[in-house]
Amino acid sequence: MEILKKPLITEKISAMNENGVYGFVVEKTAKKPEIKRAVEKMYGVKVVDVRTMRYAGKSKTRYTKAKVVSGFTNTFKKAIVQVAEGDVIDFYGEI
Repeated sequence: MEILKKPLITEKISAMNENGVYGFVVEKTAKKPEIKRAVEKMYGVKVVDVRTMRYAGKSKTRYTKAKVVSGFTNTFKKAIVQVAEGDVIDFYGEI
């Protein structure tokens, strides 16, 4: 099971990157120590702090010509990771 799904690249998180803070979308069942180990192994940095947030799926309704379609968006979990001073994670190196 892959714990880190994808990095978060938003304006707010990108501004925090200068302070050594990075965001990731992670597996819903991932715990903080697992996230810490996964980031350290994948990027070769020392993780100082991990904060997590769970986002519940929201109901969505769409009106079409034939009928009303209802459903939910996906539930997901975000992790905000702070690395040791001097360490850097380069998300844009692969682009």
